Parts: sequence; structure tokens; C-alpha cells
Amino acid sequence: MANIVEEIKKPINAEMKLFEQKFYESMQSNVGLLDKVTRFIVTTKGKQMRPMFIFLCAKLVGEVNEKTFRGASMIELIHTATLVHDDVVDESFKRRNFFSINALWKNKIAVLVGDYLLSKAVLLSTDHQDYDLLAVISRTIREMAEGELLQLEKARKLDITEEVYYEIIRQKTATLIAACCEIGVLSNNVDEHLSKKMMEFGTLTGMAFQIKDDLFDYLTSNIIGKPVGIDIKEQKMTLPLIQALRNANETDRKYFFNTIKRYNNDTKRVKELIDFVKKSGGLDYAMEKMKDYQQKAKNILNEFPDSEAKHSLHLMLDYVIERKF
Repeated sequence: MANIVEEIKKPINAEMKLFEQKFYESMQSNVGLLDKVTRFIVTTKGKQMRPMFIFLCAKLVGEVNEKTFRGASMIELIHTATLVHDDVVDESFKRRNFFSINALWKNKIAVLVGDYLLSKAVLLSTDHQDYDLLAVISRTIREMAEGELLQLEKARKLDITEEVYYEIIRQKTATLIAACCEIGVLSNNVDEHLSKKMMEFGTLTGMAFQIKDDLFDYLTSNIIGKPVGIDIKEQKMTLPLIQALRNANETDRKYFFNTIKRYNNDTKRVKELIDFVKKSGGLDYAMEKMKDYQQKAKNILNEFPDSEAKHSLHLMLDYVIERKF
């Protein structure tokens, strides 16, 4: 898998290296404490899939330029801010096997750092009159918040249908990848038709990505460091579970709803539910939907002429559904 990521990065290796410095500069302030926290953020970053999407989409239609770098910094600022805030909301003390910001510096500082990063994203666009990028990131922040709140609202009643599930993951996850793809092409000043096409490409990719994430909850391997059954313990209704319960008889449905509501910390009951989802075809159904989203994204990509960037984006689409973490 590591080799695939290196292959994907080939056309944008130089840009990715340069971006690390530019992203760090975009977070800097005159406050010593903030700089200490942002230094920590830079050293604990993940795979950086979002900047990869931005640079590859820019190269699909033109070149990577200063506006592309600004767009990538904006997206990473937003993404980092939401992760910092999420850790406070979820009371998480670990992220990617590092301590989270709230674990090291307490909730109040974590919330303020998240707010600061969001403000830096907005200022980065207004300072350079990148109003088209500002429109994209403003919409993205709104949709991500709406998605989180919709999930919280529905989780209380556990009445998430397949359609509502798609809307939640579109807003929570896919909207950020859609923004990456749209910003990548907008940095080359393309027309609205093309920017909307790439937004659709990013949305489809993000949907496949999140369904894959939800499938990890049912796999015995703990490669991603996420305990099996954690979504059930957190009462999250994901696609494999929704499909399994939809096809269950009344007795099983009542029993397993009771597991999610009242016995979600009972290891034996959670394992029973995981086995039930596997046997009733919930995983197969989710995999089929995930591959369908991936194929639709590939169809959009195939409308573009062949290039190194297009090849890497195809590899990225394969990686999204084949990754082990």
C-alpha cells in the first residue's frame, strides 16, 4: 500500500515537499503557545490525501501555482480545525497514536486553536482576493457542521435510513474531498461547468472512501488501530448495519436494536451483531455500493485526456477502496 501512495505522488512530489513548508507558514502567529501547538500539528500529520487531490486535479487541467498552494493550505487548515474540535467533542485523547491537542493542552486551548485555524483559512483567501475559493470553503464548513448535527440528531432515535446515511456521509466526509477537487481546478481559473464536474468527482470519491471506513468496523484486523465494533459501541448506524437490519425478521431486528441501544458495551452482544451483519449480506451490499461510487468517479475521470495526473487519480480511486487503513 505504501508503494501505491508513492506511485500516486510521483507527478506531484516536488509540490508536496514545498507544501509542507507553505502549510506551516500559513499557521504561524505572534503567540508562542499557538506556535508550539501548530508545530505539534505539523509533526503529527497523516497521509495528506487532501493536498494530493488538490495538486493532482490542478495538474489534470493545468499547472500547480501559488493559488493552488493557498487552496491546499486552506483545506488543511479547515481539516485540522475540525479534527481538533472533534477530539474535544468526542473526548478523544489519542489521534494517529499521538496524544490529541485537548489531551496535551486541555479543551479550552484546543477549541481556541481550532477557531484560530478556521480564521486563518478565511484570511488566506480574503488577503489574496481568492473569493471563488472562499465560497468553496465556506460551503464546506457549513456542510460538515450540518452533517455532524444530522448524525447526532438521528443517532438519538436510531432511525437512519439508507438515504439519510448517504446524506450524512456526503456532508461529513465527501464534501471536503469534493472541495479539494474543485479548488484544484479553480486554481487554474476553469469555467463553472468544469469546476462542478470535479466537485462531483470528489463527492463520489468521498462517498466510496467513507463506506470503506465504515466497513473497517466489521473486519477482524485492527490495522487502522480502530477497535472492531467501535461504531456499534458509539451507536453509529452505518451502511452494512442499516442493510442487515432492513432484511432482518422482526425478532432479530428488535433484539439487535436493543443491542445498539442498551448493550452496546457488551462485548458478546456486539460480536453477535457483527456476525449477524456479515451473515446477512450487509458487508457485501456496502462493498457493492462503494464500488458503484468508485466506478462513477472513474467515468468522470475518463472524460479527461491521458496524463500522469489522470493516472495518479485512477490509482487514488483504487487506493480509496483497497486500502487496509
